[in-house]
Amino acid sequence: MLDIRWKGVSLCMGNVSSKHLVDDKIVPMQKHDNITLIGMPGAGKSTLGVVLAKKLGYRFVDTDLLIQEREGRLLQDIIDNDGIEKFLQIEEQVLLSVDVEHAVIATGGSVVYSQAGMEALKRNGDVVYLAATYAEVEKRVTNITTRGIVLKHGCSLQDAFAERVPLYEQYSDYTVDGTGKSIEECVEEIVGLFR
Repeated sequence: MLDIRWKGVSLCMGNVSSKHLVDDKIVPMQKHDNITLIGMPGAGKSTLGVVLAKKLGYRFVDTDLLIQEREGRLLQDIIDNDGIEKFLQIEEQVLLSVDVEHAVIATGGSVVYSQAGMEALKRNGDVVYLAATYAEVEKRVTNITTRGIVLKHGCSLQDAFAERVPLYEQYSDYTVDGTGKSIEECVEEIVGLFR
């Protein structure tokens, strides 16, 4: 039984198995068990991820919450006190330790800076880039200095957007543009990808 907890709240739980029943026969599961959501802060990965997991009957895992649980601190505290490079190392270690099946995994926006982390996520499922225009991201992200967003020294949110979009596109198996769409519309679009 897998039970990942954050502040006493279960983030995902259930029996972890590499097999399931098909026509009353046990068969190995396919690679594409998990759906990992990547994208900029404010794209809606965590909010959409919970709704998507409920719709599919999957577990929900938020890697930002796993980082906070592991470190016992908020993301912003880690960045402020240990620096961006240390934060990225911690994030990569957490990504490499995620071992779940039938899960929707919401990641932090900086996840694409870790090639090893992204390769691990891709091995265990499909990666969906939840895209949004810069204007939409800027409108949604109002707490840039306290939210735990990785911004390299001297870089703005727009600089990070320009740097990350090609990486999101490189690592994604699918892209869903959430600009101007409701959470429910995006969930239905993602569900449609896997029917």
